Amino acid sequence: MRTFGKWLGRAIVVLIGGVVAVLSLAPGYVEAERNAINWQGPYPVSDDAAALHATLSIGDWHADSLLWNRDLTQRGDRGHVDVPRLLEGNVAVQVFTAVTKSPAGQNYHSNTGDGTDNITLLAIAQMWPPRTWTSLVERALYQAERLHGFAEASDGALRVVTGAAELEAVLDDRAAGVEVVGGILGIEGAHALEGDIANLDRLEAAGYRLVGLHHFFDNELGTSLHGVGDGGLTDFGREVVAEVVRRGMVLDLAHSSEAVAREVVDLTDIPLIVSHTGLRSACDAHRNFPDDLMREIVGNGADQGGGVIGIGYWADVTCDDSPDGVARVIMAAIEVLGVDHVSLGSDYDGSVTVGFDTSELAALTDALLRAGASEEEVRAVMGENMMRVLRARLP
Repeated sequence: MRTFGKWLGRAIVVLIGGVVAVLSLAPGYVEAERNAINWQGPYPVSDDAAALHATLSIGDWHADSLLWNRDLTQRGDRGHVDVPRLLEGNVAVQVFTAVTKSPAGQNYHSNTGDGTDNITLLAIAQMWPPRTWTSLVERALYQAERLHGFAEASDGALRVVTGAAELEAVLDDRAAGVEVVGGILGIEGAHALEGDIANLDRLEAAGYRLVGLHHFFDNELGTSLHGVGDGGLTDFGREVVAEVVRRGMVLDLAHSSEAVAREVVDLTDIPLIVSHTGLRSACDAHRNFPDDLMREIVGNGADQGGGVIGIGYWADVTCDDSPDGVARVIMAAIEVLGVDHVSLGSDYDGSVTVGFDTSELAALTDALLRAGASEEEVRAVMGENMMRVLRARLP
């Protein structure tokens, strides 16, 4: 019996060790597989491009980096974004979006949202607090806590931006030579509200300033571009839209159905964004809204300069994830929508493969110049258009 007890004790120790090893190593392996880089460099960066790039105020509407268990204050050996790489790429403002639910087997055409949720599994595997295992709003609040924690640990290199004054302070300090990047919190899918408008108070208090209505499935607000129909907003969805407008938050139509997008245009008169996308005429993909709808979206809030779309860096929306491929779609979007309505929306760390990480953004500046963009057009697309919308919307 004593021998059996020793054997059982050792077996339990081995089992616990195995579980700890899996929980420690598996998430990193998954992230390395999901957030790969299809690097085809070295990418050319001319002296003129490098000089111009150093003077830009670059902004990116979408990165899911808070989803993964990496210390964003340290330069990582996987993924696409962290503070050191943002500074290397000369990024002034990065929106960090919180993913709270993602159905297994997700695709761009049809998802029910039922069954296995990948984020539940990831939260448990990454040993997030148990409160996040069953609550979408708690997952969003935890990711906000992570960004604030990274800012506190960054020795001033990262600041969380929640208002217009904080944005201007970051831009002014950068102009004076301070190495700092501003981080803005965004929600990828307002299902994180769990159908309760009071949860918008909690998210706003945590620092969230950008609200995307949908992700890969229909939710309490209405129909997703990747759901089971093409319906519009629900009554709750219209309530959320009205509150986002009233509170001075940024409203993001990425992943919403075409019907939802058209309804939001009818209901609002603010600059709208599609944070991470391509252009249908430049890359014929269901993920990209038709050009005519894009024109309606960016025409909203014309008295404040109109909205913008953020061009993504992955091949599903650009048909080519190289710097030249992304630049081609940006130039096409300038032609279709006008230079004032095009910006950047990488979808970095969003379970996509890209051709370059954020430290290599000078290669995109070079590609735009070689594609025929003027210096003024490069400045507008790489950041000035995004800053205009943020100034128009942030409290």
